[in-house]
Amino acid sequence: MKHLVIAAHPRVDSLTMCLARAYVEELAARGHQHTLHDLYRLEFNPVLTTIEIERAGNHIAPAEVLQAQQDIGAVDALTIIYPLWWLSMPAILKGYIDRVFARGFAYESRQGQVRGLLTGKKCVLVTLSGSPLPALAGTGHWDAVTMLQDSHVFRAVGLELLEHLHFDRIETGLPATLVAEHIARIRRCAHQHFGALRG
Repeated sequence: MKHLVIAAHPRVDSLTMCLARAYVEELAARGHQHTLHDLYRLEFNPVLTTIEIERAGNHIAPAEVLQAQQDIGAVDALTIIYPLWWLSMPAILKGYIDRVFARGFAYESRQGQVRGLLTGKKCVLVTLSGSPLPALAGTGHWDAVTMLQDSHVFRAVGLELLEHLHFDRIETGLPATLVAEHIARIRRCAHQHFGALRG
């Protein structure tokens, strides 16, 4: 299988990026092809312009957007790895969604009805937060996260969401043993959903 892994964290030494690297290493070990798009190191411009909105659906977009769309079109699975800030994705990732998951590429809408155009592709979401998951669930905040991000963004464009893997209680200076546990967990996720390719 071909995979595109999209990661968003400004610090290359963050747990988010550490998990992204472990995930693609596991995919490679299982015989899968992968591309890692590290949005901050790529300096992806998240700002959607008026011109892009006007041209949406006409297949006239800036080169970086067209390339990102081609990269998505060429793979069987997408994995998006990012921290939850204010219970949402970082601005650079939101801008990526705004620009790349554009009308005519990721979805079409008629009379208020949205139809996803990325059907047939699998998806895994990986998020991190400082807040304990039970606390988020107890306040209804986790339901809001999954409704908006899982359903309204990724499922809405036709992706088959296999799992939303969440790491909670993430703070600066985590013990090495806990970091190792998190790495093992994301490797298990890759193995569970994609396993080893048969020759």
